[in-house]
Parts: sequence; C-alpha cells; structure tokens
Amino acid sequence: MTAGRDGLGILIVGSGWAAGWHARLLAKHHRNVSLMFWGRSEEPVRALVGKFGGDRVSGDWEEAVCDERVDAVFITTPPDTHCEIAVAALEAGKHVIVEKPAFLDSGEFDTVEAAAAHHGRRVLVAENYLYKPLLRAIRARIRSGVLGQVRFVAIDAVKRQVAEGWRADPARAGGGALMESGIHWVAFMDALGLSIRGAEAFFPDAPARHERSVTFVVEYEEGAVGVLNHSWEIPGLLKGLRLSRIYGTRGSLLFESNGLFLLTGHRRLSFPGLSDMLGYRAMLADFVRVLTTGAEPEFTIADARRCIELIQHTYSAGRENHP
Repeated sequence: MTAGRDGLGILIVGSGWAAGWHARLLAKHHRNVSLMFWGRSEEPVRALVGKFGGDRVSGDWEEAVCDERVDAVFITTPPDTHCEIAVAALEAGKHVIVEKPAFLDSGEFDTVEAAAAHHGRRVLVAENYLYKPLLRAIRARIRSGVLGQVRFVAIDAVKRQVAEGWRADPARAGGGALMESGIHWVAFMDALGLSIRGAEAFFPDAPARHERSVTFVVEYEEGAVGVLNHSWEIPGLLKGLRLSRIYGTRGSLLFESNGLFLLTGHRRLSFPGLSDMLGYRAMLADFVRVLTTGAEPEFTIADARRCIELIQHTYSAGRENHP
C-alpha cells in the first residue's frame, strides 16, 4: 500500500461535523497520519487546520484529490456527491474512505467498485456501528449459544432529530430517516451473526424516501425475526435512553441501544467499551491498518452494498404502496 512522505496522507473532503469529528480522532490517535483538508468555503477549512493541524488544499475538489501528497481521500460531503468524488479519487490513484450512506444505489456501487478494481485501490465505508463494542459483545453472546435459538430481535432507535439542509432533501440524502441515519441500524442488524433473508418496511404517514419514522422488519435465514423502530420525530426517554432486546429459546439480552450497558439474562450486567461506545476509534484504527498493511477491513464494501440494497428494496415496495 502507498504512504505519503510524512506518513499516510489523508485528504478530508468536506468541512462539516463529520469532517471535524474524524479529524480530531485521527490527529489524536494516529501520529503516522498526515491530514489535509478541502472544502467549498475557506473559513471552516482554515478552522479545521487550526484545530487539528495539517494543510489546507486549495483549488477545486477535482484538483485536491490529485494532490501528490494524498494517499487516501476521506469523503464527508452529502451522499449525492459521493460517487463522483470517489471515482475521481480512484482514477487519481487514491484509496477512498466514504461516509455512510456510501452510495445511493447498487448502480453507484457498480461504478465505484469497477473503478477500484481497475486502479487497484481500496474503498472503505465509515460505518462506525459495525465497530461498536456493544455489537461485538452481542455477537459473542449469540455465537456462544447462551441464548439458544434466537427468535426475536427488537431494536428501539426512536429519537427527536432536526433534519435540515441536505438531510431534509431525499434526492441529496438518498431517502429519509431510514437511509440517512437508520442505515446504522440496518448495518447493526445485519452484523449480529445472523443472515438476513429479506426485509420489509412500513412508513407511518409518509411515503418511502420522505419518511421521518419507519418500522423496518427483517427475516433471518436462521428463523429469527428482527424489528427496528427508528424515528426522527419521537422524543426518547431521559434524553435518549433507549432499551432493546434479543430473545432466544434459552435466554435473552437487554441492552441500551447506544451501547451504555448489556444485561444477559437477569444477572450478568456489563458495560462494553464506554471509552469508545460509538466505535469511531476502532473504525479509524481499522482503516489505518488496512491502508498501511493491505489487510481486509472488518466492514467491507460488499457489506455496505448489502445494507443499501435492503433499504432500496423496501423503498421500492413503499413507492408501489403510495402511487
């Protein structure tokens, strides 16, 4: 794998919240990473450089991704721009890290994967929920057999969230609440150690791609059924505390949806990884490992594609129900 003269050169494209969050963690925990920043507005980019060091790359983004110091381009712009920027970066010989939702449909995945294969570069998807300590702990419990045969997965992910800017535009975000933030939970349900066979979604009071609330139902090959209730318009208990459960023929799990705690049965209480509850540090560490060693990532582009295709399938069915 390639590496810049001063370490692994990562160009962050975009200057919003996600850009700052990833820059902070990379600057704090990865001394072998050299950060560069590009954004449409000069002031927020200069602020990022002032906070986290690194360099501002000027010009258009098409020029920025070709900078010879750059080994990987980290795309944090709205989803409708991801495919174009990713392909340009790959054609410039750079690896790509892209925020979720990575691409809008399977056609965009086809385009990006073809470019990555042609140029011999990697595409990594920044889905931090796959790196949550909570998910690792749940997966270990399921695989151990302590729950017996899993029958029900019930995820509570309701909250009140203001969606504005591109997040309020389905054409730019790729959809509504399910696509823009529910994608986290679809990926979570897909990675429990069970294999999703099919999915269906119900959209209260709004058609697919414009929803602010959704019930997403999956069937697993192993016989279990999973239900996700996700919303941007329902206030959570105690400013965000949400309880989810997994039921098996021998026992059950109760967990705080964000990852605060996990209760196995009635007695085994654990707090899996409070220092990295959202999984961002583990995710970025995995990305740096992949780009410096050539190893496989824990969350692959095939995993990301499968989650998008599940959502797109339910959106298609939803449109048929709302002519």
